[in-house]
Amino acid sequence: MSRLNLTLCTKTALLPQTNKTIAAAATGGKWNTELRELSKQGQYSQALFLYRQMLRSGATPNAFTFPFIIKSSAALSLPLPAFQLHCHVIKSGCHSEPFVQTALISMYFKFCLLGNAYKVFDGSPDSRKLTVCYNALISGYVQKARFLNGLLLFREMRVQGVPFSAITILGLVPGCTIPGHLDLGRSLFCLVLKSGLKSDLAVANCFLSMYLRCGSVDMARRLFDELPEKGLITWNAMISGYSQNGLAKEVLDLYHDMQLSGLCPDEVTFVGVLSSCANLGAQRIGLEIEEKLERRGFGCNPFLKNALISMYARCGNLVKARATFDAMMHKNLVSWTAIIGGYGMHGHGEVSVELFDQMIQGGIKPDKAIFVSVLTACSHAGLTQKGLDYFDSMEKKYNLMPSSEHYSCVVDLLGRAGRLVEARKLIESMPMEPDGPVWGALLGACKIHKDVDLAELAFDKVVELEPRNIGYYVLLSNIYSDADNEEGVLRVRVMMRERGLKKDPGYSYVEYKGRTHLFMAGDRSHPQTKEIYAELKKLEALTIKYSEQENDELKRDQAIVNTAALHSERLAIAFALLHANTETDILVIKNLRICRDCHLFVKAVSKFVNYQFVVRDATRFHHFKGGTCSCNDYW
Repeated sequence: MSRLNLTLCTKTALLPQTNKTIAAAATGGKWNTELRELSKQGQYSQALFLYRQMLRSGATPNAFTFPFIIKSSAALSLPLPAFQLHCHVIKSGCHSEPFVQTALISMYFKFCLLGNAYKVFDGSPDSRKLTVCYNALISGYVQKARFLNGLLLFREMRVQGVPFSAITILGLVPGCTIPGHLDLGRSLFCLVLKSGLKSDLAVANCFLSMYLRCGSVDMARRLFDELPEKGLITWNAMISGYSQNGLAKEVLDLYHDMQLSGLCPDEVTFVGVLSSCANLGAQRIGLEIEEKLERRGFGCNPFLKNALISMYARCGNLVKARATFDAMMHKNLVSWTAIIGGYGMHGHGEVSVELFDQMIQGGIKPDKAIFVSVLTACSHAGLTQKGLDYFDSMEKKYNLMPSSEHYSCVVDLLGRAGRLVEARKLIESMPMEPDGPVWGALLGACKIHKDVDLAELAFDKVVELEPRNIGYYVLLSNIYSDADNEEGVLRVRVMMRERGLKKDPGYSYVEYKGRTHLFMAGDRSHPQTKEIYAELKKLEALTIKYSEQENDELKRDQAIVNTAALHSERLAIAFALLHANTETDILVIKNLRICRDCHLFVKAVSKFVNYQFVVRDATRFHHFKGGTCSCNDYW
C-alpha cells in the first residue's frame, strides 16, 4: 500500500489541497459518493488524491470504490497506479464483482494491454455468464481494430446462451463501418430486428452511421424514414452522412425538413450544412446560417468559423472569407488551410504564399493537408519555383513524407509550366506507385501543351488504375481533336462504347432571388428561354467584335460563336444579365471544367459589359473583368 501511496502522492503533489472535499468525504464515510462525483465531473487527479486520503484514513475500499478510481487512473494514462489498483482489487476480494471486472477490462484496453484485459475476463468463471463483461471486452477489441476478436466473442456469447443488449450492439457495430464488413453489419441489423432492439434510438443511430460510412446511402435513408422518433443525433448523422458522400442538395433538403420538424440544430448540424453550401455555392443559405450562429451564441466556435471561411471562399466571396478569418481570435491549422486554399482556388497564389509564410513565422507547424493547398495555389498561379521549394521543404525542413497527392500537385505544377519531361521524370522517381490523379495531372498538362505522344502514355497508365473515370477519356479525345486526329477521337469513342461509359452532362447554375436556375447545354426548358436566347445572340455579337480587336484570336471567332454556342455557362450568363444588379458580381457555377471557347467567350463579354463574371468550374474560380481573367489564361 505504501508503494501506491508514494506513486499517487508524486502524481498529485502539485494539486491544491482540497480540504473541503476531503472533509466532506470523511463526514459520514461518504468516500464512494465523493469519488463518484469527482470521476463523473472529470476531476480524475482529485479522485486519485481523495483515494489516497481514503487509504490513509484507514477506510477499506470496496466494489463501489474501484470502478470510479480505476476509471480515473485510466483517464490520466497512469499505468503504474492502475496495476497497483488491480492488486488492491484482488486483496480486497472484489475481483469477481462484475462492474469491477468491466472497469479493469476497459482500463487495460485504454493502455493497449489487450492480453491483460482478456486475462481479467478469463480469470473469473462468472465472467462468461455476464453480459456486461462480454460487452466490455467486445467494445475494447473493436475500438483497438480487433474486430474479428470482438465478433468471435459475440459468437461465443450466443453459443453460451448469454443474452446480448443494446450496449453489445453499440460496441460491435462500429467494426462494420468499412465496406468490406457491411454484410456482417446487415446480419447484425437483422438480429436486432428480431430481438426488438431497433426501437432503441441509440442502436438505430449506430446502424444509420454504419450504412452512411459504408456508402450505402439509400439503406441509411430507408432506416431514417422508418424511425418513428428522430433525435438530434439522428438528424445530424443523416446530414453529416449526406455531406460526406457528396450529396449536398440532399443535405439542404434534409436541413429544411429538420427545421419544419421543430427540432433545433446544433453546431454539428451547421458544420454539415455549411459544407454543403460550399459545394453548391449556396451563399444565401450560408449567410442565413451565419446569422443564426451569432444569435445562438455559436459565433466563436472554431469549427464553424473554419466552415464559414471555406463556404464563403467556395461561393466566390473572398472578401467575406478573409474578414471571417481576420476576425478569429485564435486561428488553428485548419483556419490557415481554409483561407490559403480559398485564395489558391481563386488564382491568387501570391496571397496564398504570403499567408503560408506568415503562418510559419507565427510558429504554427504545417501538416500534409496545408501543403496540398499551397502547392495547388502555386500551380494555379504559375509560381513554379516557389511550389518546388515548398515541396522540397516538406521532408527536409518539416519531416513530412510527401504522399501521392503532393506528387500529383507537383506534376501539375511542372506540367502547366510546360516542363513535361521533368514531370515525367518526377513520376518515375516516386517512392510509391503513382496513382490515377498523378497520371491524370500529366494527361491534363499534355492537353495544355498539345503533346499527343506523352498523352497516350499517360492515358494508358491512368485507365489501368481508374478504368471507369470518364474524365480521362474525354480529355484524351479533346487532345486528339485539338491535333485534328479524327482517327484518335473515333478510337476513344469506340473504347467508351465498349466499356459502357457515357460522358457526364455539363450543367451550370446561377442563384436569383433565392432560387437556383440550372441550365444544360442547349437547354430550352426555362420559362424565359426566348429572352435568354435573344440576350445570348447580343453577347455573341460582342465576341465577334472582341475577336476583331484581338488579332491573335481572330482566327477563332467562328469557334467562339458556333462550336460551344449553347454550352450551359453561356445560357446561365445570359439569364443572369437579364436580371443583373450593377452592385453585385455574376456568379456561375459549372460542374465540369470550362472549355477554352467558353473561357474566351466570357473574356470577350466582360470587356464590353460592365460586370465582373465569376465562374467556378470543377477545378477553380475564374474572375473575368475588362476582357481579362484572373487565371491569366493559365488554367
